[in-house]
Amino acid sequence: MSSSPSERLSDLPPSAKLVFLVLEYHGSLTQQEIREESLLTARTVRYALSRLKEDGLVEGQISFMDARQCIYSLSEAGETAVRPAPC
Repeated sequence: MSSSPSERLSDLPPSAKLVFLVLEYHGSLTQQEIREESLLTARTVRYALSRLKEDGLVEGQISFMDARQCIYSLSEAGETAVRPAPC
């Protein structure tokens, strides 16, 4: 993972980029909420989240409201990937 977060994001499949954009726009969401917002299948969302987590762009935390669910959000590296480069 020596490449920059934006380079890692650009190398991901389109479904992972869509999930990333949904999380960027909506903030923290469950897998079900990501599915509803992106209109992707559950399997595709799971795959996209696994790729994003593998690249350190997304992190998941157990939901306090329902321990069976995980809340996904952009990681610090994920936030860096969408910030404009300094001049």
